[in-house]
Amino acid sequence: MLSATFAATTTAEEPAAKIVLIAGRPSHGPGDHEFNAGCKLMAERLANVPGVEPVLVAGGWPKDESVFDGAKALVFFMDGGAGHPAIQGDHLEKLQKLVDQGVGLAFMHYGVEVPKGEPGDTFLNWIGGYYETGYSTNPHWKAEIQSLPDHPITRGVKPFAVVDEWYYNIRFRPDMEGVTPILVATPDDKTRDTSHTSPAGPYKHIQEAKGRPEVLAWVVERPDGGRGYGFTGGHAHANWGDPNFRKLNLNALLWTAGLDVPEGGVASEVSPEELKANLDPK
Repeated sequence: MLSATFAATTTAEEPAAKIVLIAGRPSHGPGDHEFNAGCKLMAERLANVPGVEPVLVAGGWPKDESVFDGAKALVFFMDGGAGHPAIQGDHLEKLQKLVDQGVGLAFMHYGVEVPKGEPGDTFLNWIGGYYETGYSTNPHWKAEIQSLPDHPITRGVKPFAVVDEWYYNIRFRPDMEGVTPILVATPDDKTRDTSHTSPAGPYKHIQEAKGRPEVLAWVVERPDGGRGYGFTGGHAHANWGDPNFRKLNLNALLWTAGLDVPEGGVASEVSPEELKANLDPK
């Protein structure tokens, strides 16, 4: 496990807000599931926001858990499922203690998937939803975000369309209680009928919902005062080059930490060279 703290830009006497980004171990082929490069890209840009101190943890769950001390939000961009680092050993209990203190939690892409039962129920409490194997689905498709809700996370974000492994049919709280959809798109019939999912599709219940808009990113505000964010994209590292894809997530991490999002959203630039930096050796 490696960690790095990025120098915060401060303009006030108050200590900078600490946002810890936990990047999973190398996964999939080159250019996919580039957790380390994606987290570092976000951390470097958050460091330009006054009053924010991003801390990057590479290689999964930190060996030195004191890195969580004083954090306003934790961001998990990593492989999930039964091997999800957040559910191993006593990690759920440790995270719950942080949640009880109002710490925000964000889970991205594969990181939103956990087994049903206690892990899934816990995620329902923390972030309002999770990817449930056999119920949710994970094809690669072009999600066309045609409109955005009025929410701090969407400040400065314009409609966009990118191809990614967008998960949908997420298992949400009953009646979407307390869940605010942020990204919504409608998969075409070909996407619903595809066999290119894991486990292989098509799924009857997915096909029967043809024409239904699907929630791809969402937020909750918890009774403890903390916030939760779920984002199903992020499979393809190249998508961080899309300014709206990037701004949405940078805004979301500020919001999850309980911070104000700038009126025009978090400004950032990413060059082709920067996009290729820090990729895992695969």
